[in-house]
Amino acid sequence: MNLEVVFAGDHVRLAEPVLASADLAPGSVIPATAIRDADPDAVPPEIRTVSGRTVFVSAVQRAELERFCLANRIRLQSRPNVWGDLLEPFLDTEFTPERRTVTQARLSQVGLDEDAVAGIRAKVAPLMVAYNAMHWDWCDLGLADLMDAATAPWIPEDRQIKPAERSAFCTWAMKIADLGHSHDRP
Repeated sequence: MNLEVVFAGDHVRLAEPVLASADLAPGSVIPATAIRDADPDAVPPEIRTVSGRTVFVSAVQRAELERFCLANRIRLQSRPNVWGDLLEPFLDTEFTPERRTVTQARLSQVGLDEDAVAGIRAKVAPLMVAYNAMHWDWCDLGLADLMDAATAPWIPEDRQIKPAERSAFCTWAMKIADLGHSHDRP
């Protein structure tokens, strides 16, 4: 998964295939004015556009992202890790009743009740089970992992997000990632 982008003055250019929304192709330019906020401390660091797209940036570019945001007066802001909580059952570890309770409490705070959580998890379960069977991640799965899984060619065909459905899937996933996040501008 390539997370390298090019910071150039007043815009960001997506390099070769980069993990982002399906409708942001390599070579796309995102002007600073189209960036809502960024989180250099996210794992991986994130740029969020006004249109609701998330672009992931390599951790080695964290300082460069901070400088770009400072130079272009882009707000640095974190948001709840909604997908981290939603994907917790797919980690290679036990999802205890105590963890379920804590996780559901956080998801409830962003507006996801138990039925909504169950529906979302059911939708992504085949994909994330296949994905983590390869990675064996036991610490954290999040939006970046979901986007990686959605575009990974090695996922079994019957569990893949079909190319024609990827843009809608990415839009859906990124809207969920933004739950509980304030979109107010300074």
